[in-house]
Amino acid sequence: MHQDAKVLCRLEPASTYDRQAGNPRAGVSIAMKLSFALILAVACPIALFASSEETVQRSPANDRTSVSPAKTTTVRPDVPTPTTATLSTLFFNFGNNLVRHKLVQTAVVITNTGSGTLTMNPKLSGNTGYTIVTGTSCASSLAAHKSCDMNLQYDPTVASNPKSQTATLTMNFGNVAAGVPESIEITGVSAALKPGVVTPTNNSQVALYTMTLPFAGEISVKFGTTTTYGHTTWVQSTDASPGTISIFVAGMTQKTLYHMAASVELANGITATDTDHTFTTGAAPAAATGLDLVATTTAGKTPQPGLEMINPLESTEVTDLAGNILWSYLSPTPTLGYIDGVKFLPDGDFLMTIGAISSQPLAPGGVPAAMVNEIREVNLGGDTVKEISIDDLNAELATATCQECSGLVLQTFHHDVEPLPNGHWLVLSNILRNLSPTTKPPLTVSPPQPVLGDVIVDLDENLQPVWAWNEFNHMNPNRQPFAGTFPDWTHTNAVLYSPSDGNFIISTRHENFIIKVNYRNGTGDGEVVWRLGEGGNFKLIGGVDPTDWVYAQHGPAFFSPNTSGVFSLGVMDNGDDRIFPAGNACAVAKPAASCFYTTIPVYRIDEGARTATLTFHQILPNTPDNNLYNTFGGNTNAMANGNVEYDVCGINGPGGESWVYEVTQEANPQTVWKMYSIHNLYRSNRIPSMYPGVTW
Repeated sequence: MHQDAKVLCRLEPASTYDRQAGNPRAGVSIAMKLSFALILAVACPIALFASSEETVQRSPANDRTSVSPAKTTTVRPDVPTPTTATLSTLFFNFGNNLVRHKLVQTAVVITNTGSGTLTMNPKLSGNTGYTIVTGTSCASSLAAHKSCDMNLQYDPTVASNPKSQTATLTMNFGNVAAGVPESIEITGVSAALKPGVVTPTNNSQVALYTMTLPFAGEISVKFGTTTTYGHTTWVQSTDASPGTISIFVAGMTQKTLYHMAASVELANGITATDTDHTFTTGAAPAAATGLDLVATTTAGKTPQPGLEMINPLESTEVTDLAGNILWSYLSPTPTLGYIDGVKFLPDGDFLMTIGAISSQPLAPGGVPAAMVNEIREVNLGGDTVKEISIDDLNAELATATCQECSGLVLQTFHHDVEPLPNGHWLVLSNILRNLSPTTKPPLTVSPPQPVLGDVIVDLDENLQPVWAWNEFNHMNPNRQPFAGTFPDWTHTNAVLYSPSDGNFIISTRHENFIIKVNYRNGTGDGEVVWRLGEGGNFKLIGGVDPTDWVYAQHGPAFFSPNTSGVFSLGVMDNGDDRIFPAGNACAVAKPAASCFYTTIPVYRIDEGARTATLTFHQILPNTPDNNLYNTFGGNTNAMANGNVEYDVCGINGPGGESWVYEVTQEANPQTVWKMYSIHNLYRSNRIPSMYPGVTW
């Protein structure tokens, strides 16, 4: 303000000034008063408005406005008190993202470490795919000793992979000292998710769904006859970036249009769904449809969920519980070789034996050279994953140094193969040996002759023999309880691994024994631990001895989590050569056909006490109008819901018919579900779905 104006505005009327100065003036002309008032009216308001160091006061003495050298008050702009701030990080990486996928993350935490209110004005620069989530992020101010989050959204519109998309978040603090960090570098990588590809396989009812993920992740495939799908495959993953995943889509009925779409989850949790694809299944093989399956569920009953895996010897199939064929695999030489002992593996493949009927080596000409004779692992698409032929194994045995491997010349694979937790396979085969009273072992109850005995060979993950067990070294060929079957001596038809003690159990049909062998996961000496059956090592409790032992049995299975010590064991007791107590009408040299029947026993085995207690015992009828006498084959299994499943496959003998039952495990078993076929279904098992770990 001009100095003259300041002076002028501080002047009071002359009379007042003169009085205060002690020199009053008697009067001032009216003209001078008017001139002075005019100058004040113009100059003083301007001067007072322009100066923040001057105040206008009201004189209480005479109630007139006066300008005086009173105390002044300084009025300053609103400047925040200086404070300090910290950032939790100077760099934030969103990682991997998909185009048009909104990913929200807390990029940085701001903390006001001072005593004043922190002001800020956050701004983003760089790639426009990054934005501030204003509703949940720091505002323009932050109280002392408080923290707030800066939440950003990463919604890329274009792919950058493998390059990064970057931006800078600047906080623009208003009242912190110069040099305090206030910028955070933001980065991320985006990629487009390419649609999957669906192709046919060697199995007409199986599709191959392939997706290439831009980053590490996993997929599963949902499928069904509509876009609501209904079934889901298992999950398969890749650690590669990019990585390709292929999943067989199986479990579809024949000649049907299906929809399918992959569900994707990246390693960082991002999820997406592929576009819908369609696939039309082909016809099931005639061998499968010719089984004429009929399945029914009892009204008011609920069967164990899953699918049924059946094994009619010249093929193996999987059906739903309505009897619809979902998957098939045929013997490559159906008129010569049988598929047998099919097992569903933890990797989703199927393991099986393909070979001649086990007694074929005794026939003129032996095992036909033209037939496929091997252990084979196949996938859902019908491709062979791994296999070993009888010739290849014999070549390996010729130079093998493992226990009891020397001198073995195997004839055929038959009946069963048991996969082990360590990836080994216990394969069942047989050999011929000429026996007489002077051989080892000696044969004294029959004329000298070639005898067919069974061998178990332990194959490692590379299908190399590492251990073997030869019945001729451990069993007595002079025990021949099943009349008319020798020299098909033991006719071993099952191998069952015992996880609790590392041993295995075999079923010897012609010996009427279930036998435990000291295997000890490949370190055992092969000695027989015990024999279960008539004339064996156990006392029967809860049944009639000898009638309620097993005869010509098949398919034993554990019915308890533990498999040694005290445990439960079920079996298909065919009953072909059942022994009856003295005095019974059937206890004659040639019993009537009506004397024979099949039972489904479950024994509680106490290895220490050497007792076998019947805890379940269903005796099947054998009458003209209700014949379930199972002359050969079959098996039994414990189900997850507590029920018992069994397969009576030899009704009316080979070429006859079959029934598969699920029944309640009680004194008076109730039928829950059943399946009928006009053909022999040698074995049948309930599996959760077409995928390990997934239940349909």
